[in-house]
Amino acid sequence: MLYLIGLGLGDAEDITVKGLEAVRRCGRVYLEAYTSLLPAGRQALEKFYGKELILADREMVEQEADSILKDADVSDVAFLVVGDPFGATTHSDLVLRAVNLGIPYRVIHNASIMNAVGCCGLQLYNFGETVSIVFWTDTWKPESFFDKIKKNRQNGMHTLCLLDIKVKEQSVENLMKGRKVYEPPRYMSVNQAAEQLLTIIQNRRLQGEEPEITENTICVGLARVGAQDQKIASGTLHQMSTVELGGPLHSMIVTGTMHPLELEMLKLFSVDSSTFENNAFQRNA
Repeated sequence: MLYLIGLGLGDAEDITVKGLEAVRRCGRVYLEAYTSLLPAGRQALEKFYGKELILADREMVEQEADSILKDADVSDVAFLVVGDPFGATTHSDLVLRAVNLGIPYRVIHNASIMNAVGCCGLQLYNFGETVSIVFWTDTWKPESFFDKIKKNRQNGMHTLCLLDIKVKEQSVENLMKGRKVYEPPRYMSVNQAAEQLLTIIQNRRLQGEEPEITENTICVGLARVGAQDQKIASGTLHQMSTVELGGPLHSMIVTGTMHPLELEMLKLFSVDSSTFENNAFQRNA
């Protein structure tokens, strides 16, 4: 059996009882190590689970999946995912490979950032399409995520923005030379995401457009959701470019039309309470 097991968001103890029992039964246990990050770290997980964990990076999962599935038809193998197992599409690919090999599988779910963002007080059924904001480079500055946020906002919906994670990335030079030398891990902050959105707003104005999202649009910054030291801050997009939220992982929400109860909740986390008195009620339901 192949088990895909969600670990939740906070620490080693966030795994479900059902998930922990499955981990302890398995002969091999893989920890997916590139779509998210658990603050507790690998050693804390191994100590709590009583199992050695095999780190599964992007290359292993996407190019060497057969090694993960080896002998899973005659023994139990676990694939651990921070959050929920289906937060990343590559894990659907692993299921399809298992099915094609005649290997049965079981999914054990857990909390994900996709539902845990409700901690800020915005109602989950008021969210539109989730977007990913990627790190820009000197030669690659995509803006497609901005248009999706714009569409959500025109429909009155909030947008959850998942921020880029770069783990085991190679420089262009090392990639071209075939050297397996990796850059240090990078995790996008709310500040960086807000700065990129502000740049796009300026670009659109130079093109004669008045964007749906402006410097004064109410946003929410979230850091380390589910951990003991999680942090939430609400304010304008401009305020998000300077707010201090600490270490990774960060997410950001661009709000749409807000119910009065949502506004009251966001006030609990406001960078500056006057922001809501002067601004947010322009788009309340």
